[in-house]
Amino acid sequence: MDHLDRLENQSIYIIREAFTKIERLAMLWSVGKDSQTIIWLARKAFFGHVPFPCVFMETSYDMPELIELRDKLTKEWKLNLIIARNDEALAQGMNHKLGRVVCCSALLKENLKKTVEKHNFGGLIVGVRRDEDPTRAKERYFSPRDKNMEWNVEDQPPELWDQFNTDMAGGTHLRVHPLLHWTEMNIWEYAEREKIPNVPLYFAKGGKRYRSLGCVPCTYSIDSHADTYDKIREELRTTKKSERSVRAQDQESEDAFEKLRRDGYM
Repeated sequence: MDHLDRLENQSIYIIREAFTKIERLAMLWSVGKDSQTIIWLARKAFFGHVPFPCVFMETSYDMPELIELRDKLTKEWKLNLIIARNDEALAQGMNHKLGRVVCCSALLKENLKKTVEKHNFGGLIVGVRRDEDPTRAKERYFSPRDKNMEWNVEDQPPELWDQFNTDMAGGTHLRVHPLLHWTEMNIWEYAEREKIPNVPLYFAKGGKRYRSLGCVPCTYSIDSHADTYDKIREELRTTKKSERSVRAQDQESEDAFEKLRRDGYM
């Protein structure tokens, strides 16, 4: 058993534990590289079938290549897809020019809150990793959110010996993070081994590629010639820039991303 097998086994255990213990479980599926890893692991955990809904948070500013892959895999894998969109905010003209954090709050955070309330979800599987951002490093595998969907960073349950607290008060839900122990390098190692379909924007073309995918106006490409898995991994070994340095909303203030996450953002 190599390191990828160990990562895979632990994540599948967490996904199965969530499915067993949490009523009305769903998965947030962004179709980004981490999300693709999560849905691949879920299909492995349940023998090719994903037994819970996959929720796509649509902003209307999504990358076309991402939508194309979403629609293709939804049909091929017979997924129960829920497309969640804040039509009210969009009708009122919500966009990044009003402030990127303001836009994220309306089209993602508030949208997610309405979706959780509408479907009465008791838990959401999310593809976040500790190495991606210092805020996410504070997470637990099973992380409670209160009735306002807020995250109390200072008051989280201990997790010892793979024992997870899944008892929740009414009106609250759990965020489940099966990839917390993975790194960006692990994601690409596993994607190559498993031949996971990923959005082609991650691979360099014309001297540019995307390291992280978000809305079109708020996600920047990087200078890169990494057009293969090996070259991406070599690039990661030498880069000094953080993965989320290409996300505009994170740059609005020093603690913008942590504030968004405390308030319920992914």
